[in-house]
Amino acid sequence: GDIGLIMARRMTLEGAEVKVVCELMPYSSGLTRNIVQCLDDFNIPLRLSCTVIEVHGKDRVEGVTIADVDENRRPIKGTEQYIECDTLMLSVGLIPENELTRAVGIELDPVTNGAVVNEFRETSHKGVFACGNVLHVHDLVDYVTLESQTAGEGAARYVLGKTSSHEYVKTKGVNGVRYIVPQKVDIKNENDVKLFFRVGQTYKNAKIVVKYNGEEILSRKKPRLAPGEMENVVIKHDVLKGFEHDGVIEISVEG
Repeated sequence: GDIGLIMARRMTLEGAEVKVVCELMPYSSGLTRNIVQCLDDFNIPLRLSCTVIEVHGKDRVEGVTIADVDENRRPIKGTEQYIECDTLMLSVGLIPENELTRAVGIELDPVTNGAVVNEFRETSHKGVFACGNVLHVHDLVDYVTLESQTAGEGAARYVLGKTSSHEYVKTKGVNGVRYIVPQKVDIKNENDVKLFFRVGQTYKNAKIVVKYNGEEILSRKKPRLAPGEMENVVIKHDVLKGFEHDGVIEISVEG
């Protein structure tokens, strides 16, 4: 991910020799710009579908053995390679810290591990709002800022008594889309609604398709999609007001 890429550059700048960055998946889960600026610019090799299978050393690390993995992420026998080194750095991903959320019984999304929210980032507990990495992991602080503004607006509306009508349509990611935030949208909302989502693998020359109850309402061509880069689509207010309670908005990838 991005943290692993950034730390590879930081270690190089601090004087270390970074021999290789291994990525378990067949694609990098980090931003393309971080691959270029953190690895390519410093001639640090990136190996995809690769993992560490053994760490060598007693009092300290003396080396590691890496190996390629198959489509089930299992090491492939015969691809082992020993690399002499004195440090192994692990980047194991981020998980939203939601102990307080769980403690009060707020509904969580099993994919994001964050709260289920509406378009104003209000959780299943009235008057409680969530935004930023506690909701879902972001790759750009720009989106965190926008989301905090949305949650702040929602909190202000709640204080002023402008609560949701609770006439929701649900959002659902299918065919390559891992999750969507928000998970539900109030059809009485008077504003355009931006839906954020991530794909589960890399795509080239693909098309994002948005459907309501099986009927296509929006599509957009994308030259490239990657899991490390969050995408978004906007549902216009005049489209939203034509939806019915308990409908489903689906976002999928074609091509």
